[in-house]
Amino acid sequence: MLPAQGGSSRRGPFSPPARGRAGAGAATRARLSARLGGGGPGRAAATAHGAAILREFAMAMLWKFMRVAKYSKTALSQEVKVRGTPVYSRHSSSRSVPSDFAANTPSSNIVELLGKAYPQDDYSNVTEKILSKVGKNLHNKKHHPLWLIKEQVKDHFYKQYIGRFGTPLFSVYDGLSPVVTVQQNFDSLLIPQGHASRKKEDNYYLNRDHMLRAHTSAHQWDLIHSGLDAFLAVGDVYRRDTIDNTHYPVFHQMEGVRLFSCHELFCSVKDGEDFQLFEQGHRTAHKQESHTMEAVRLVEFNLKQVLTKLMTHIFGDGLQVRWVDCYFPFTHPSFEMEINFQGEWLEVLGCGVMEQQLVNSAGAQDKIGWAFGLGLERLAMILYDIPDIRLFWSEDERFLKQFIVPHICQKIKFQPLSKYPPLINDISFWLPSETYSKNDFYDLARTIGGDLIEKVVLLDEFTHPKTKKVSHCYRIIYRHPERTLTQDEVHDIHQAIEESAVRELGVEGRF
Repeated sequence: MLPAQGGSSRRGPFSPPARGRAGAGAATRARLSARLGGGGPGRAAATAHGAAILREFAMAMLWKFMRVAKYSKTALSQEVKVRGTPVYSRHSSSRSVPSDFAANTPSSNIVELLGKAYPQDDYSNVTEKILSKVGKNLHNKKHHPLWLIKEQVKDHFYKQYIGRFGTPLFSVYDGLSPVVTVQQNFDSLLIPQGHASRKKEDNYYLNRDHMLRAHTSAHQWDLIHSGLDAFLAVGDVYRRDTIDNTHYPVFHQMEGVRLFSCHELFCSVKDGEDFQLFEQGHRTAHKQESHTMEAVRLVEFNLKQVLTKLMTHIFGDGLQVRWVDCYFPFTHPSFEMEINFQGEWLEVLGCGVMEQQLVNSAGAQDKIGWAFGLGLERLAMILYDIPDIRLFWSEDERFLKQFIVPHICQKIKFQPLSKYPPLINDISFWLPSETYSKNDFYDLARTIGGDLIEKVVLLDEFTHPKTKKVSHCYRIIYRHPERTLTQDEVHDIHQAIEESAVRELGVEGRF
């Protein structure tokens, strides 16, 4: 969701779809629980009355499954399925598409990805290099540092937050397809048409209608619409960005959402039955126009308490935390959480009270909620002292074996592979008269040089006083994370970047 590159703004109101939510199923389950008196269904099966109860229970379960199955058909790839139901089992949906099935080399007209074909158009800009990352699912590889972070968070939520039937309150979905519609990625989150965050320069589009998700928030609306009130969604996300040791075009996020009914929110408050979730008021810096101040304060308190406990669980007792007001299009009020780690304040996640427009449009008009989003690489780099984001993609045993530990919460300090010397080359060219984006060049360099490129910096920008033509000079730092590069192999890569920049970006070389 929220830890991100680029802010966004709001669009007009959604019309809530005419559909029910999980209330009927919850009521059925409550009746069954009371009639069974806490006993297992096996004891009731001996009588006709017990058999009737079991049939009612099975129908309730089927009803819930059908709701989730409906979601899985629209929001998941054919290879990823939601298993189980979110109330009765410790259900982490972890089945992911294997990387060797993920993508075929795109032809001139079609991109085949996760078993589906996507016709290309003028918006198609995903590269073979990026397609090769789809399906790697680093967050699901056992003992990978991203898997360790994910499992720590998941374990914490499972143990800390228990539902009515003694099972985990939060559902976990870590196998959702990274291919989403533009509507899922932007429209459902109230991001308007024409907003800067939709640009081709910042995203990977399969075509005008489909893209690789830019955040796990792309699944928020669908999961709420399927009837879920508390869930974590984990997955790989894709953004075109600068090249340095903390940015990579593929990284991993975790999304968390919790919705409350009026009773759930106020049940522990004295005279809570006198309070309401909604009112017809005015939007201020502290609340939305439809929320009561009492409701917002309780939701905000719960959100910050949950996240403080989570970060303390990961980083240890005595952790200093502070909250910074910020803006996100799908939450208000919104905050960034910073922690003081080893004497330095570090931003670790974004969060806020969910925009009621979004909640209403997903069919949860009677609920209010919070959402947060965090980056797994960000937490792993801080916790394990990993200096370069490219290392997460390493298959070097010297890196991977450091994270094979008997317990997911065991303390680990990364021991660097020896620091290999960098090789530095510059490239200069005149920009074309048409639209040019730095991210186009970064993407081209990344496609050709891959993980041999540690950093690309715009060193100089010059405008010719007579012709008004603009020149860019970039410094490319080559450094392999696992071995020493030779000048010969770097020269070949650099020359290929120069030639491709002229051919594909229309620049005029000053080589």
